[in-house]
Amino acid sequence: MVRPPALPLEEKVRIVLSILAGEMTDAEAARRAKVSEQSIGTWKRQFLESGRAGLAGKSGPSAREQQLEAQVADLTQALGEAAVELRVWKKSAEGRLGPSRTSR
Repeated sequence: MVRPPALPLEEKVRIVLSILAGEMTDAEAARRAKVSEQSIGTWKRQFLESGRAGLAGKSGPSAREQQLEAQVADLTQALGEAAVELRVWKKSAEGRLGPSRTSR
C-alpha cells in the first residue's frame, strides 16, 4: 500500500483544532485526512504538549542558546589571548630589530 503524502502543518493544526472544538471525532478526522487514528492522536498530543510549554513561558535560555553563549565566551577569551600574544611578539621584535617604521 502506498503511503499518502504528508499533510502540511496548517492542515494538521486545523484538524486538531476542529477535534478540540468538538466539531469532529478522531475517527472522522482520520477518515477525512486519510491517516490513521494513531496519527491524529499523536498530532493532538504534540499540539497540547507544545501549547503547555508555550504557556509556561520562557524559563531561561534554550539549550542551543546556552551552547552558543558558551561558544561566544570561549572565542572571546581566545581572541583576547591572541591579542596579548601579538602585543608580546611585537614588543619582542621591536627590542631585537629596533623601532618599527610603521609604529609611532
